[in-house]
Amino acid sequence: MHLSQLKKGGVVCRQGSDARLVNGATTTYALAQEAVESGQKLLTVIESHGFGDTVDLEKLAGEGALDVPVRHPDAAHMHLTGTGLTHLGSASARDAMHADEAGMSDSMKMFRMGIEGGKPEAGKDGVQPEWFYKGTGVAAVAPGDPLASPDCALDGGEEPEIAGFYIIGKDCRPSRIGFSLANEFSDHVTERINYLYLAHSKLRPASFGPELLVGDLPADIRGTSRILRDGKVIWEKEFLSGEDNMSHSIANLEFHHFKYGLFCQPGDLHVHMFGTATLSFADGISCGEGDEFEISAPEFGLPLRNPHAREKKRAATVEIL
Repeated sequence: MHLSQLKKGGVVCRQGSDARLVNGATTTYALAQEAVESGQKLLTVIESHGFGDTVDLEKLAGEGALDVPVRHPDAAHMHLTGTGLTHLGSASARDAMHADEAGMSDSMKMFRMGIEGGKPEAGKDGVQPEWFYKGTGVAAVAPGDPLASPDCALDGGEEPEIAGFYIIGKDCRPSRIGFSLANEFSDHVTERINYLYLAHSKLRPASFGPELLVGDLPADIRGTSRILRDGKVIWEKEFLSGEDNMSHSIANLEFHHFKYGLFCQPGDLHVHMFGTATLSFADGISCGEGDEFEISAPEFGLPLRNPHAREKKRAATVEIL
């Protein structure tokens, strides 16, 4: 089952090729809340609502009518975070940016830690991954809308990933709503200057969707990441995800995020990105304003597309009250 959120309000449920509106549903977030509070599975809640009119999901996406699959009504209570160096091919791209001629880089050390302890046995704690913060719901960009680099950015490049969506119940326990495609847009030039600039490089928007996969994440995901310039493909590469292609289990990544009480506040929505091993930047591609990013994988339905843009210069001075 796949879910999509309409910007104007309304939820689309797609099962196979049949896409229909969910009766009485204005947001996916509200459906998830209903499921958590009633102790039911999300599918059961949706089926109890019933289904209405058939819709053309691809047409809606083309018209820019789809939002991120789940959005909190208060952007301050929606948290965008992620983990890096979690995929079996991720160390080579990162290590190339942070290599130390005197020995192994911190990136490679972190990657090896994941290989050795990122998939613990049931009931045991695994090694914690690299973790980063991207922002609140203000930074969550709908499919088709621009991914805008701040004026201070030195670069803006795609990162094709899978993201998990989680809602926190009244008992402070997280529940996973589903998974979607994500473009964890980052500034790789800034990161390359010094690894300690990673935090700065991640303070960029990210895009999700258009469809939310409800249920377990497939173990072997094979998707495609492309960049188009003036309608022509200038770069294209396969990206791999799912636990068969990762050094960490999804459960381990979830554990190390939600072990903090800060992230277990009732009603909050979390969107957590699981990392990538494919970057156009690693192949020498520099993206410019107007370029289009496209990320697709069969398991997630419609592709995620966003144009690259740049914000206007912001005032840097602070007023004294």
